[in-house]
Amino acid sequence: MKSPYSLSEARVLYELAHRDEPSAKEIGTELGLDAGYLSRIVQSFDEGGLIIRKPLASDRRQYQLALTAKGRQAQATLERSSQDEVGAMLAKLSATDRRRLTEAMATIENLLEPPERTGPSFLLRSHRVGDMGWVISRQSIAYANEYGWDISYEALVAEICAQFIKNYDPAREHCWIAEADGKPFGSVFLVRASDELAKLRLLLVEKEARGLGVGRALVEQCVRSAREKGYKKMTLWTQSILVAARGIYQRVGFQRVAEEKHHSFGVDLTGETWELQL
Repeated sequence: MKSPYSLSEARVLYELAHRDEPSAKEIGTELGLDAGYLSRIVQSFDEGGLIIRKPLASDRRQYQLALTAKGRQAQATLERSSQDEVGAMLAKLSATDRRRLTEAMATIENLLEPPERTGPSFLLRSHRVGDMGWVISRQSIAYANEYGWDISYEALVAEICAQFIKNYDPAREHCWIAEADGKPFGSVFLVRASDELAKLRLLLVEKEARGLGVGRALVEQCVRSAREKGYKKMTLWTQSILVAARGIYQRVGFQRVAEEKHHSFGVDLTGETWELQL
């Protein structure tokens, strides 16, 4: 991959983009980098305007690191370049071989998983043929079983999925499926509302996969992609009874901006609109 950054520098950029203001020590420990070498990388990034650093309140000798707008752009460019190269390699494979490859990689990750980790490892992949049917089925069954919603919700999900496929713009939209060992158990959609506004839609995590960080991984991936695609703001519509999902949205940075009582899907609900400035 052509890049102005060394592999170690690229790894540091990646960690900074996917962590919440980690300390330099945490980055060094995670990546196994020599303290002196990491210090030079941090100094270079600071001089290049890629990061800001501030002393930790608990230890003034340590620094919290965060990417600037320039740093996020640099990391996004690296990630796109990497994805393009991987995409070019995968494009040479048939759909069946690509599926075999991703399933084999998931199996390898499970076999090599450190013993202290809990729960199965999972991957987030793009949607493929058959996934929309799975989303419609699992969404409607989950909400019927857990909240008593009627078949009108299935009609709504089917309409959303149909419009997503018909109007799909890969440059501005995406669907991620969470799966382990070839079995899907979660999903989320990034949908274009306007040039500057993106919608997060149809977050789902199957019961057996809850508590493993799948929901947060899906939401964070959606937010990260929205930023990379140039959106300025994200919005979503949820219900007050969906406590776990609301907790994820709040932790990721969404804020509730409106609520309204309504009768939908055969039950009385309080709908909520949440937004996130990107």
